[in-house]
Amino acid sequence: MEQFEARFRQVDVLPMVKHFMNELDLFNLFTKYVPANARSLADHAESLCIIIANIICDNKPLYKVQEWLSRYSDGMVTDPVATNLFNDDRLAKALSALFRSDRHSLLTEVSGNAIAVHKLLTDEIHNDSTTVTFIGKYDTPDSEAVKLKHGHNKDFRPDCKQIVFGLNITADGHVPLSYQLFDGNTCDDVTHIPNWNVLRTLLEKEVFIYVADCKLCSHENLIHISGNGGFFITIVPKDRKEVKRFLNHLKGNDVTWKEAFKIESSRRKGEMNIYRTYESERTKDGFRIIFVHSSAKQEDDEGRRRGKIEKAIAKLEELSPKLNAYHLKTRKEIKKSVTGICKEVKDFVRVKIVTERKQVKVKISPGRPSLSKSVYKNKWEFTHSLQWELNEEALAEASKTDGIFPLITNTGLPASEILRKYKSQPFLEKRMYTKKTVLEVTPVFLKKEKRIEAMLFLYFVALMIVSLIERKIRMNMARENIEKLAILPQGMNSRKPTWNNIRYFYRNVHYSEIIHDRLIVQSLVKGISALHEQVIRLLEIPDSVYSQLPDNWWRFKET
Repeated sequence: MEQFEARFRQVDVLPMVKHFMNELDLFNLFTKYVPANARSLADHAESLCIIIANIICDNKPLYKVQEWLSRYSDGMVTDPVATNLFNDDRLAKALSALFRSDRHSLLTEVSGNAIAVHKLLTDEIHNDSTTVTFIGKYDTPDSEAVKLKHGHNKDFRPDCKQIVFGLNITADGHVPLSYQLFDGNTCDDVTHIPNWNVLRTLLEKEVFIYVADCKLCSHENLIHISGNGGFFITIVPKDRKEVKRFLNHLKGNDVTWKEAFKIESSRRKGEMNIYRTYESERTKDGFRIIFVHSSAKQEDDEGRRRGKIEKAIAKLEELSPKLNAYHLKTRKEIKKSVTGICKEVKDFVRVKIVTERKQVKVKISPGRPSLSKSVYKNKWEFTHSLQWELNEEALAEASKTDGIFPLITNTGLPASEILRKYKSQPFLEKRMYTKKTVLEVTPVFLKKEKRIEAMLFLYFVALMIVSLIERKIRMNMARENIEKLAILPQGMNSRKPTWNNIRYFYRNVHYSEIIHDRLIVQSLVKGISALHEQVIRLLEIPDSVYSQLPDNWWRFKET
C-alpha cells in the first residue's frame, strides 16, 4: 500500500510583511551598518529582520522567536530544525551590534527609502511623545544608553521606570518618519528643539509645518523654529495671558466668529461638529493666535460642568444628615468639608451654613436629678444646617467661553486650513496606540539598556511598515471607490482596514505539501480566497509573493 504524507506550514501575513520590508531594502541596510563577523553562522542583518517580522506578525519574546519561526520553516514540530540558528542568544547579540552601529544614518536611509518608494508628502509633520514602561529595578544604568528614570508615566505605572519616546509622522497616511528617545524624567517641552533639528536634517529642508501639542508652545521652542525658517502649529495653554485676556473679554462682549467648516462627529453619528474661528491680535513675537469654537467641545464642556455640579450637590445632600455629630459639630469643621466638596464648582454653587441656637438647662450638680438639690445652668446649644443654590450669573458667564481653544502659528495659511492641519494630531495618538497595543511595545522585560534602545529602533521600523501597509490599502480603496472590505470576524465589514484586521484575515493561509516516497508530489498555498487576492492587489503586492514560495522563502538572506 502506497504511503503518502501531508505537511503543513504557516504562511499568514509573513510574505506580505517581507515584501514591504524588501521595498525599504532593510536587509541590505542592516548588512551595511551592522555587519557580522565572517565566522558567524548567521548575519546580524537577517537576525534583525526576523525580529522586525516577528514584532509585526506575532510579537513573541526573544526566547520564543525561534519557535515562532519554525512554524514557517518546519511546520508544527516539537524541535525546530531549520531555524536553530536564530535562538535568543544570537538575536540578543544582533541587538547589541545594532546599538553600537550608526543608527542615526541607518534611520535616515530607511526613512529616505520610505519617502522615495511610497512617494510620501513631507510638507506637514506631526509630533507627540509617550512613555515606554519597564518592569524591573535597572539599578546599574548604562552610561552610553538612554537612561531609565521615574517620571510622569503615561501608562499609569508611577512605580516603574520609563523612557520618553517621541514620534514624528507624516500627515500623508500618518506614516512614522523618525523618532527620538529621551531619559525617563525628561519634560516634553525640552524635546522639541532637538527633535525639530533631526527632522530638518532628515528631510533636508526647513520648509515644513511642525504640528505638536501644547508643550511646543514655549518662547524658546517657537523662536528656534521660526528663526530657522520653519513653520509650526500648536495649541496655547489656557494660563497664558493672551488667552486669559480674550476669555475675559468674551464674558462681557461679543466677537464676530468666522465659519470654518463642518464635519460629522466621530462619536455621535448623524451629528455635525461646527467649527468657527476668530483671529485676535498677534503676539509680541509676531505670531498669530487663532481662537477656535467647536460645537462638540461646547457640549462636552457644558456636560462636564453640569456633571461636576450634580456630583457636588449629591455629596452635599449626603453630608447634610451627618451634621452636628462626631467631627461635624462646629462651623469650622463643616466649612472645611463643604470646601472640599465644592472645590471644582465653588463659582457655580453657593453654599450657606445656617446656624440656629437655643437655650437649654444642663445639670451640673452630682447625683440623681432632684427638685430640691439639683443645680442647673443655662447653656446655648448650636444646630447647623446647609442651604445651597446655583449661581446662575456665573453659569451664564462661563457658558460664553465653552467650546473654545486657542492655536498659535507663524504660517500664512487661512485660519480654517490651520485648524484642519491641527485636527490631524489625533491620528498620531492612534499610532502610539498601535505601538503599545497591536505591536505591544510595553511593558518591556529586557535586561540590558543597550539592547532595549536597539529594540525600540526595531519597534519604530515595525510601526513604519504597519503604517505603510494601512496607508496603501486605504489609498487604493479610495481610488477604486471601494467603500468597505469584509475582512473582520464573521465577515463583518471594515471601512478603514487596520493592520490588526489584515493580520486576523490571513491567519489561516498556509503551505501544504503532499509527499510520496520522500518526494514532494504536490505543493500549494491554501486559504487564499478571492477577497484575499483583492487585498493583495490593493496592497500592490505581486501575485508571485504568495503563489510561488521557494524553499526557505522565510529567509531574508538568499541561500
